[in-house]
Amino acid sequence: MSRTLVSIQPGESARVASVGGEAGAARRLMDLGLIRGTPIRVVRVAPLGDPIEVSVRGFMLSLRRAEAEHVVVD
Repeated sequence: MSRTLVSIQPGESARVASVGGEAGAARRLMDLGLIRGTPIRVVRVAPLGDPIEVSVRGFMLSLRRAEAEHVVVD
């Protein structure tokens, strides 16, 4: 069973397995550095679960929960 970035707890790390969703949204996430094999760490999640702050390729990135649901991780 695959899991998405939403299932990762703050402080945990994973690797991007794939990015799905609509073509434009998936392309935007890939342009931000979320490509297959990239290590990613969840830094914090806002109190209501949106947004999710992650560390990827040495920079911090805030993703909406809806975007994070399309990022499949190992």
